[in-house]
Amino acid sequence: MAREQKEVRDLQEGNYVMIDDAACKINSYSTAKPGKHGSAKARIEGVGVFDGQKRSLSQPVDAKVWVPIIERKQGQVVSVESEDVAQVMDLESYETITIRVPGDDELSPDQQIEYLEMDEQRKIVQT
Repeated sequence: MAREQKEVRDLQEGNYVMIDDAACKINSYSTAKPGKHGSAKARIEGVGVFDGQKRSLSQPVDAKVWVPIIERKQGQVVSVESEDVAQVMDLESYETITIRVPGDDELSPDQQIEYLEMDEQRKIVQT
């Protein structure tokens, strides 16, 4: 797994964080003041990068959390197999991979795209 550890206080909106073993992009980050016997708590709201599900996390600001390392890559569409599946060639490694196409995007052969990759998960982000 491509991950690193960070303290909760180092996270910001727009960063990525692992919530329930899923890579999530942080939508909102808020902190509560420290209580009488404890440290300040952070509440993080995020959306799954690869599945789109909303998730939340509540942790002390000095706790360590896993942050996924998500690579942004360039590709070229080789062929469109169906409405929701395309063969894409990575422009760096020339490896051909199969990627699900987001519902409202239409791809055509030779089109340049941008996609996110973490472990074996991939998602097209820009067409």
